[in-house]
Amino acid sequence: MRPNILLLFADQWRGDCLSHRGHPVVETPFIDRWASGAARFERAYSANPTCIPARASLMTGRTAASHGRVGYVEGVPWEYGTTLAGEFTAAGYRTHAIGKMHVYPERNRLGFETVELHDGYLQFARRNASDLDEIDDYIPWLRDATGRPDADYAEHGVDCNSIVARPWDGPEWQHPTNWVSRRTVDFLRTRDRERPFFLFTSFHRPHPPYDPPRWAFEQYLHREMPEPPVGEWAAEMWSGCGNPHDPASAYLEPSEHALRRARAGYYGHMSHIDQQINRILQALGEEQAEDTYVLFASDHGELMGDHHLFRKTLPYEGSSRIPFIVSGPGIASGDHRRLVELRDVMPTLLTAAGLPVPDSVEGHDVLAGPERAWLHGEHQEALVCPDRPGSVQWLTDGSWKYICRSADGREQLFDLLADPGELYDVALLLPDAADLWRGRLTDVLRERPEGFVQGDRLVPGREVAAILSGNREKASGGAV
Repeated sequence: MRPNILLLFADQWRGDCLSHRGHPVVETPFIDRWASGAARFERAYSANPTCIPARASLMTGRTAASHGRVGYVEGVPWEYGTTLAGEFTAAGYRTHAIGKMHVYPERNRLGFETVELHDGYLQFARRNASDLDEIDDYIPWLRDATGRPDADYAEHGVDCNSIVARPWDGPEWQHPTNWVSRRTVDFLRTRDRERPFFLFTSFHRPHPPYDPPRWAFEQYLHREMPEPPVGEWAAEMWSGCGNPHDPASAYLEPSEHALRRARAGYYGHMSHIDQQINRILQALGEEQAEDTYVLFASDHGELMGDHHLFRKTLPYEGSSRIPFIVSGPGIASGDHRRLVELRDVMPTLLTAAGLPVPDSVEGHDVLAGPERAWLHGEHQEALVCPDRPGSVQWLTDGSWKYICRSADGREQLFDLLADPGELYDVALLLPDAADLWRGRLTDVLRERPEGFVQGDRLVPGREVAAILSGNREKASGGAV
């Protein structure tokens, strides 16, 4: 029988926030223990660091320019003919997803046989669904567990993108993170042993709201924490996108107290998930670990005050760099410098299962496939600055990072080896290096419908949309 596949996925987990990676505050002892016997990829990125485009790359194995979602937009149908889950289902696997999908319509199974859904705050569904019980499986469970027909997971009032943090207001066993792990353990223990499984366990946290259990919140609240890196360029680049009175603003200079609470909430979620992943791995180890591949990753990171920025979208390391760890039969433990991205998950897992990789897939098997010299990332700028029509384009090889803001042509260049905090923009100091990376970006964007390139030059001021017009049909079936 073919091997089992377990894809553990978090939402908004920074690539440096693991204690085995040397983070000075975050404690993830159980992930550390598992990762000590796994392949650990130090240079892993989300090329389009918000939920929707990142998850489209995860589920299709394609670049944003190919699957069409180069930004964040709700309510656009997902109609892809070839998906990660669909390939496993077609091969006879028992395919199941638990937790966050962030697709549309919300109950779109995207190739999975079955889905138990908890999408966090389901913003689009809350605006348009007459009965949320029909969409989110966690809500009816919570109401049954509490005996309250009106129970909801948003009662504490902390919203889904702000830096406001507080402990979870109910028993820990009712937390959405526990629900996802509980349903995962139940699947592992009751599944059909005559079929291999592909299981997608998708935690909504550590995405806001920052509401971990009290023990997890308080263990970080009074810890000594290093100051976030802030480049001298930060205010000039992004302060115009901020609202000092909005705790969900992309650019903020919060008080030390507010920042400390936000970090305690964010890191607390990670320690909570760490323990719940241990619960899952223990259940897996009871009988299925030896013939199971396990991959842990996230859709994007969280800036958490780096350069006075919060949330995601932008290409700086806190937002774009993600964890990427793989274990399984025949995989040697060790750190890898190979440059990997979310579109690599699909070919990696299909290859591990001995299944063919569809021709539409543009990623690579990270264990044995070809290595890329550098990768391209992008995102519409409107999610950070609503009044800006452009996008932020970027390239990295893991050692250097080049950024170009298409609205005004503003460039940045960082030497990641000498300056991992991206404090010093050297674009003007190293014009030859900037020219090299600008030429590479020009080649990448040359055929794009937005008209980013004229002749051999990047042209600033081009308007962009979250869905590429040339890809509307395959991204949305014609509905935008």
